[in-house]
Amino acid sequence: MKVTVLGSGSRGNAVALQAENDTLLIDAGFGVRSLRRRATAVGFDLESVTGILLTHEHGDHSRGAAPLARTLRCPVYGSPGTLRALRRRERDLAAVALPIGEPTLVCDFTVTACHTNHDALEPVAVTVETGPGGLKLGLAYDVGSPTQQLVELLSNCNCLMVEANHDEGMLRQGPYPVHVRHRIAGPGGHLSNKAAARLLTRLVHRELGTVVLLHLSDRCNRPQLAAREIRTALRANGFGGRLHVAQQNEPLPSIDLLRQDQQLSLGFSG
Repeated sequence: MKVTVLGSGSRGNAVALQAENDTLLIDAGFGVRSLRRRATAVGFDLESVTGILLTHEHGDHSRGAAPLARTLRCPVYGSPGTLRALRRRERDLAAVALPIGEPTLVCDFTVTACHTNHDALEPVAVTVETGPGGLKLGLAYDVGSPTQQLVELLSNCNCLMVEANHDEGMLRQGPYPVHVRHRIAGPGGHLSNKAAARLLTRLVHRELGTVVLLHLSDRCNRPQLAAREIRTALRANGFGGRLHVAQQNEPLPSIDLLRQDQQLSLGFSG
């Protein structure tokens, strides 16, 4: 499986997963023109997308989904609540409801979703697998507060993509009004660096080879802060794989996923 983060943050999110025959785009929070520009910058063929999966309906995750789906003539997958919200503004959408808690074939992938705590209609986190004995990726952002159900969903992944939205000190001292700060830090908001570190350390195991930090705030976080805090926590719990930090304005180069034991044998390090 190959992973390409086209961008992630408060102003837009899009993650492409490529298997042998299909490409699944998780979220399309940029306009189609921006998605094309970002894809071209890292040599990713946007035309290869065969399905779009939405974690929830907020614009920074869904803005480009309907126009891109119409252009590529591919379906949009999401929870029943997400699709209801999307259809309010996109009535002709070719949409497929994603069952919650049941492994479901989506394009060439097996997807399992669970509900998350966020102030959207029916937001989800997902795992994506590539066939029997293949690799397993877990993605969770706009999480609010992690549940036991989420921890169970994300267990035994080879790659984890988790939000590290804000530094708690920067949020307290930042430019947002008090009610916005409370929303961000509250149980229906976003994970801080510390909360992301706590979640990730519960999920470290021998074959976790890649961690990608997503949805960093431009105003209340810095990539170096998030990477330092979370790398320290992961290494203290035995993680020896790769750590990447996704950015808002530029895509990450594509990542070929490996298990941690494969990476250690090849000399990779976090």
